[in-house]
Amino acid sequence: MKAETPHLTRMKKWYGGALVSSLFMLLLLRYGFMKNPVEESYLMNPFSSNGTNPLEWVRFTAPPALQNPGNASQVISIDAIAFSLFALRNLSKGEQQSLLTWNLLKNLINHSHALPNGVEAIKEAGSAWNSLMDSIEEEKLGYGNDNSSRKAKEKQCPHFLNKMNATEPESHYKLRVPCGLTQGSSITIIGIPNGLLGDFRIDLTGEALPGEPDPPIILHYNVRLHGDKITEDPVIVQNTWTIAHDWGEEVRCPPPTPEENEKVDELEQCNKLVGNDDNRTIRVHSHGLRLPLMGLQGVKPRRYFPFKQGSLFVATLRVGPEGVQMTVDGKHVTSFAYRETLEPWLVSEVRISGDVKLISVLASGLPTSEDSDHTIDIEALKSVPLSLQRPVDLFIGVFSTANNFKRRMAVRRTWMQYPEVQSGTVVVRFFVGLHKNHIVNDELWNEARTYGDIQLMPFVDYYSLITWKTLAICIFGTEVVSAKFVMKTDDDAFVRLDEVMASLSRINVTHGLLYGLINSDSQPHRSTDSKWFISPEEWSEEKYPPWAHGPGYVVSHDIAKAVYKRFNEVRLKMFKLEDVAMGIWIADMQKDGLEVHYEKEERIFNEGCKDGYVIAHYQGPREMMCLWQKLQETKRARCCGDP
Repeated sequence: MKAETPHLTRMKKWYGGALVSSLFMLLLLRYGFMKNPVEESYLMNPFSSNGTNPLEWVRFTAPPALQNPGNASQVISIDAIAFSLFALRNLSKGEQQSLLTWNLLKNLINHSHALPNGVEAIKEAGSAWNSLMDSIEEEKLGYGNDNSSRKAKEKQCPHFLNKMNATEPESHYKLRVPCGLTQGSSITIIGIPNGLLGDFRIDLTGEALPGEPDPPIILHYNVRLHGDKITEDPVIVQNTWTIAHDWGEEVRCPPPTPEENEKVDELEQCNKLVGNDDNRTIRVHSHGLRLPLMGLQGVKPRRYFPFKQGSLFVATLRVGPEGVQMTVDGKHVTSFAYRETLEPWLVSEVRISGDVKLISVLASGLPTSEDSDHTIDIEALKSVPLSLQRPVDLFIGVFSTANNFKRRMAVRRTWMQYPEVQSGTVVVRFFVGLHKNHIVNDELWNEARTYGDIQLMPFVDYYSLITWKTLAICIFGTEVVSAKFVMKTDDDAFVRLDEVMASLSRINVTHGLLYGLINSDSQPHRSTDSKWFISPEEWSEEKYPPWAHGPGYVVSHDIAKAVYKRFNEVRLKMFKLEDVAMGIWIADMQKDGLEVHYEKEERIFNEGCKDGYVIAHYQGPREMMCLWQKLQETKRARCCGDP
């Protein structure tokens, strides 16, 4: 059993807060909302080391014709996608700074079938890119000279959405979530199960692809008060759905057998209280005597179930690192692990249907960008321009998704303020795929123009495609700048850059180096329920070669250079677990004669923060700021929450 981590401590604190907020919402309902419901309200709150030019765009004489143009589900040729993504665009030199690896990744089209969702991600990127370029062109043509259109866009990604008296129409309610969900986002629903059965459903849905009749369901939360074909007792059924794979495997609460009750984010998939006898006490007669239900003769024990027909509930779905948790009236009820390609940033709508009277729906903690007009320290946060005259010791590529605005700002305000970054001897860039939603892409583009530290990817982000970002980081670190070392990290990882540089200096190895938290004895996950599931077709051997955990690892220039070379020669095995993929690539190089030096760093913590860390993972924006402040004040690597 795992020891309690800072991540678990934060989850416990959140659930304590959830209880308080639930009681507060109930008080509000009692004294205001039920008597005087409020109407709908939205509170919006050129560089190269080898002579090639990464900004030299692919030129096409004309876009290839689309097959069956009259058919909504038309097949788009690879050439047409290439035209959309890599055609010459009317972009300034400054705007092209966020596209320095874009053209160097054009061969991904030839590798699109190697990873799950590769073809879809490139097709979706073609559409998203065209929409973004149209928006930019309109702005340049001078539409909305009074700046009204720009002002309207400033808060397109709201921090929260709120609808009271959410009963129209009664049987099917939808709340549009314009910029998706991110870790820490939550959906709070207040309602009363009613009607004949009191059964109802909550669906978190994504965007349907062109030609598809229905969108994917990232989470299907089905409350069945009178059971179903499997049981007569009340049950909660969670699942996912896509047009390609239909319904997935159900996760039931209570589970058919106790052995099936696994944990997600250190919380049970189903609270053990659900479906078991309710041992709470009740008041009998007028004497105020309280007796346990189990102790009353002739009284059949009630079984605890969080939803009851005719009773008010306050239910909150919260987005965690590994899955979605549900609390009802302040008590944890269920957890549901994310499934492959179905990630929270894809959520575009909350749908609630069935026998339930809705009183309120609140979406909070939504991803929103920071208004640069009101950012006091904006100049200090902008990236240092690249220079051929200044050698780069280390290039750091940071994985991020389009709507993780706050995480990127936290990184800019903390470890990107190290003197090495400010002087330009260490270069940091965020690697971000496009989003399906044009609003998010618009804000992402503005952020890229403002800070100059984002590299856009010619594909839509999916977890199964993060290896493509690793490739892009190797390309930037060797073809755009010529760094001695290339590092990969995440936007929720706090990096002690001074310690990383000191370690590289102490190791004193400049060729064949892999530095990080090395795992030399790991096996593929063969369970289909695992986020890291690998089939025998994907990896047939019993063990992986040595690899370094993803929160942060460093390779020497020659390894990063060889990755790009093998990619162009179609000799690079595409593997969906990016950190393991790097280990596989290095092992292949070793077979070809490369002398590899594996340097294990025990102070890289994959599951949170421990004092003395070099890298602390799973740190939210507040924790990042806290860690930086402690580092500045004490000059010691102390975790937040420590005295």
